[in-house]
Amino acid sequence: MLDDYKRRADTDDDGVAPAAVTAREREIIQLLAEGKSNKEAASTLGISVKTIEAHRANIMRKLRLRSVSDLVRYAIRNKIVQP
Repeated sequence: MLDDYKRRADTDDDGVAPAAVTAREREIIQLLAEGKSNKEAASTLGISVKTIEAHRANIMRKLRLRSVSDLVRYAIRNKIVQP
């Protein structure tokens, strides 16, 4: 029971450990949650659209998200963007 409590205390609002997302993935979450397209996010970060798509797929898999609206909700809950 104590281990379960500790595990929940070490996770964010969505039940995912905060360290699960890298700094670059956090930047991409921010840009996408702000409404940027993959192309705009790629241009902003100076990387290819394919790289953004790969990061986005990894983020969605890691965080077990199904849609962009889930990603936006995650970003707001974790104070990556302001509502």
